[in-house]
This record gives sequence, structure tokens and C-alpha cells, in this order.
Amino acid sequence: MPRMLDVSDEVRAEIGDQEADRLLTGDNAPGSYDCTSCRTAGDTEQERTSTVLFVGEETAVLAFAHASCIPSQVVPVSEEQLQGAVRSINGEAGAPPVTAAVPTVPAPAQQIETLPRQAVLGVTSGLVLISGDLYPALVVEPTEPIVRPGSDGQEDEFLHLLTEQGFVPVGHLKEAPADNPGWSVLVAMGRLHAVLQPGPGTTPTAWWQAHQPLQVTDDWRSTVNRTKKVLVFAAPVGTIGAQPREDLLAEALERAAAAGLLVGAAMPLAGT
Repeated sequence: MPRMLDVSDEVRAEIGDQEADRLLTGDNAPGSYDCTSCRTAGDTEQERTSTVLFVGEETAVLAFAHASCIPSQVVPVSEEQLQGAVRSINGEAGAPPVTAAVPTVPAPAQQIETLPRQAVLGVTSGLVLISGDLYPALVVEPTEPIVRPGSDGQEDEFLHLLTEQGFVPVGHLKEAPADNPGWSVLVAMGRLHAVLQPGPGTTPTAWWQAHQPLQVTDDWRSTVNRTKKVLVFAAPVGTIGAQPREDLLAEALERAAAAGLLVGAAMPLAGT
């Protein structure tokens, strides 16, 4: 029986015309599924469904999502993350779960150049209220001062480096920061994977990437599915700290903004 599937051109290019046609005719597509974005049940025979292809270095996994949640697309992920998801789907012991929960402390990410010790970017997710609208947000704060690559100086230039890459100073939280073209936030299989920046050609690269995919709250995920964008704020080391509640996080952001120690950018959602 034909399925109500959306197969984007980029997904078709990856899986081939023959496999795409088999999906559309129902020969190789499920009837019911769990949406890879909102994690609720879907039915390819009853509602429009997106095909989402997660691609690692050696492995690819085809998943399904409500078309109202996300469009059909290809989502690049690391091979380790993809293999972990496969183990979870297959129910193997010790496999990491694919469901989402709450992160309460910043998560360590990639190392970047600093002096005198290597810095780690801490990332915290939360919801912020701006002019009566609720937005999903990420707050980035390094563990050490960030110096300019190749510089012999010791001045923390974290905010200067970000403004050179399109982030804008945030003086208050009365309006959302402007979009930063070419940047995006990668959420795959209900977890936060990376903040992507423009790379060589048309391929984005990871500005920040989690060592392990970060869990996000159901409210954060449902809000980002509605807004289709994430507000990314950044502040120098010691400015925000690990705030246990979203109201305290908002207060810390307001203090940082008032002190001229906050930059931000709005970024579209990449993936699920």
C-alpha cells in the first residue's frame, strides 16, 4: 500500500532512486513508527511522514518523523553516535538511550586554544522568555580565558572572536538576537549534538560538538520544534555559571548583558 512519505532530493541521492521508490510504494516502509523528533507515534498510512537519514562515517540509518515536526533531510552524525543509536534500537545491553531528559550542568565539549591551560566550552540548555515569547536557548561559557589563536597575549578575547564570526552584543533580553547566517544547531534523535558554523564550500563544520549527545527536556524539544530556531548566548569564563533553574539562568543572562559581557545569535535547527 502506498505510504504518505516525503523523500527529499538529498535523501533520495543518498539511498538511490530504487530504494526511494520502494519506500513510497510501501514495499520497504513501516506502517507505524516513533517520530525521531517528538518521540510520539506516527502512521505512514494516515499522516504525512518525513524520511530522515542519519549518516555516519561508515553507517547510515533511516528514521521517520511527522512532517509537521521536521522536513525530510540528511543529518550527519559521528559514527560512534550512530552505532550507539543502532544498539539502542536493537535493545543491546549497555546501549545509550535515545530518549531525552534534563541536563543540569554544562557539558564538556571540544578543546580550544587558551592560556595557560586548555579551555573547555560548557554548554547549558534552557528556555528564555523574551517579549512574552518562549525560546529554546543554549548558553556557552568556557572554563578558561580564550586568547586569540597565534597570539602571545593573555587577554580574554572570547567575545571579540565571536563578534568577528557574526555574533552580536546583547545589552538586554527584551528582544531576540539577530540570525547568524550559515550557523545552525544540530539536534539528532532528540539530543543535542553540535553547533555548526560555515565550513569550506557548502559543508558546515562543528564549532562546538558534544563528546556525547546531550539530553534536552521535553519542553525544550517541543519549543524548538515550534520555533525552528535556537538562541545561542555566549559569555566569558565565570560570568554565568551552572544555574540549577531556568529563572536563575535568565537572571544571570540579564546581569551579563547589563555588564556588556554577553553576545548572542539566532540559529536555525539542523536535524531533529
